Amino acid sequence: MSISRRDFLGKSALAAGSFYIVPRHVLGKGYRAPSDKLNIAGVGINGKGLSDVNNAYNEGVNNIVALCDVDLTRAKPLFEKYAKAGQYQDWRVMLEKDKSIDAVTISTPDHNHAAIAMAAMQLGKHVYVQKPMSHNIFEARTMTEAARKYQVVSQMGNQGASSPGTQQIVKWIDQGLIGKVHTVNIWTNRPIWPQGIPVPTGQHAKPSDIDWDVWLGPASFTDYNPAYHPFKWRGWWNFGTGALGDMGCHLIDGPFRALGLGYPTEVEASIGSVFISGNQPEYIPEGCPPSASIQLKFPATKKNKSAVTMNWTDGGLRGFHPDLIPANDPIGTADNSNGVIMIGSKGVLTHATYGLEPRIYLNNGDKIEMPKVEPNNLKEYGHQAMWAEACKAGFNSKEHKELSSTFDYAGPLSETVLMGNLAIRSYTLRTPIQGQPNRFNYPGRKKLLWDGQNMKITNFEDANQFVKREYRAGWKL
Repeated sequence: MSISRRDFLGKSALAAGSFYIVPRHVLGKGYRAPSDKLNIAGVGINGKGLSDVNNAYNEGVNNIVALCDVDLTRAKPLFEKYAKAGQYQDWRVMLEKDKSIDAVTISTPDHNHAAIAMAAMQLGKHVYVQKPMSHNIFEARTMTEAARKYQVVSQMGNQGASSPGTQQIVKWIDQGLIGKVHTVNIWTNRPIWPQGIPVPTGQHAKPSDIDWDVWLGPASFTDYNPAYHPFKWRGWWNFGTGALGDMGCHLIDGPFRALGLGYPTEVEASIGSVFISGNQPEYIPEGCPPSASIQLKFPATKKNKSAVTMNWTDGGLRGFHPDLIPANDPIGTADNSNGVIMIGSKGVLTHATYGLEPRIYLNNGDKIEMPKVEPNNLKEYGHQAMWAEACKAGFNSKEHKELSSTFDYAGPLSETVLMGNLAIRSYTLRTPIQGQPNRFNYPGRKKLLWDGQNMKITNFEDANQFVKREYRAGWKL
């Protein structure tokens, strides 16, 4: 698969009639040779999937040849827009039947990312996978290795990685403007969906236009419930990865990239509890918590010769305003609801979601802001469009190497995000206290030491159950 489709078609003749692909210059200005178009399929095509497909299509630069969604009603907008594309409800049928597919965008709930991406990569198809790239650490590592093995072009859907703001952050850190960074504070107002609530109950009739078995995929069997589909699945571990999974790959990306971070060495969590009945706070092990505080630690790197402590808070909690930043200046977004602060020996750098609005405040009182950037017509900073161009150029191409979130980068980033979730889930593990009804010990409330190379918690064996998941019968990675 190291040879690109464009190269193959451009240099080969079709046997029937010895017909050659016509070079672009023969067609004239404004026309594109068939060999310059990528045949794209989309899986999960409403919500974020709608923009992923449209942006990869890039106003006719490429072909949309197949579309798949378990919910036929929600699929209608793209089914109608790309009426010539094959329409499917089961991605396995799509991959089996349509041999023309070159590349696949995958914008399903988190629990299905790995199964679909692995099947596509094993067939030699390039993949664009929404963030986080997987549901658990083992899947992220497996997908990263598979992209190399099958020599496919990969990209994770954290579009801020391609933003000019993120590029500016990297330049400033490389220039040493804030010195060695030792602390990073990150926060988000997510969840904006229900979390920390009792497990949904009751019988609900499944709509006839939804294939619930395919929606479940490798997750353990659960009856259809509108509390899960189409949006609220994020708050349940069976399907989603919570507030950290939703925003971590957007917000952690800036410092992770700029500081050259890799696997963390330790993690610790504290989470918000809920009162369901009585006067004892409780945790819902099946669901993500209403709020969480995570601390991750990283060793010094070649780019940043200082160990780094990263503090994450969600549920509307955030760290306090640094003294270097004037009280009326925002930190992160304009309303301070999401953001990042990197604290270095010479000053602090703050930015909003997607790496936008970066600013530096130096110890000497100087303030540095990002130069004005001329706008372009590429949607979401060209994140999907550049992936499509790299697919056409091939695995070993310059275009592929210049992508901002290939699995070689997105894999370790996703593993870091999912490490926080491992700590959250370990926190809720409990054992009954003998003789004290409804009272428990929580042995997972401790600092967890991580061997990143071997994907293993070394000081609390029970936590390792969250490195990977058990797949439903009939499913495997």
